[in-house]
Amino acid sequence: MTDDWQDRVDRLWSSFDPDEGQPFVGAMAALAAERPGDPVALFELAGAHDATNSTTTAIDLYREALDTGLPQPLARQAAIQLASSLRISGSPAEAVTLIEQELADRSDDLDDAARAFLALALHDTGRDADAVALLVETLAAHLTRYRTSLVGYARELRSRPSGA
Repeated sequence: MTDDWQDRVDRLWSSFDPDEGQPFVGAMAALAAERPGDPVALFELAGAHDATNSTTTAIDLYREALDTGLPQPLARQAAIQLASSLRISGSPAEAVTLIEQELADRSDDLDDAARAFLALALHDTGRDADAVALLVETLAAHLTRYRTSLVGYARELRSRPSGA
């Protein structure tokens, strides 16, 4: 576990070209093979698969990275990325559960990103009012004016009966 390995991973990510997916995944797999079973290597490989639309493989690798003790803050990133992949692959309810738990467990600079992915998953589960309310609340926290009004409107959205 040297900084050199992470430097090489970072350089690979900085050169990522979506049109060159297979060579990119191959290069990341070679780097991950240098650290078999290492949760950080698994996370990086999961991200490479995710970035190249190999969602099923990414999901399995994110789970393995988390199960083998991926440290924070990478574990938070992995949970968010896993939830996004779950949503895309047709499991939005699982994504909702995962991100809601993540937001309940900790808070950091990824909270708003987590909420954005949660809103997408809520929408995919048919909870459109909850998705919009979450986005409005998240945006309101960054405003200098109209914050109170927007939070009130978000609360109102959540209290409406479905389909209203």
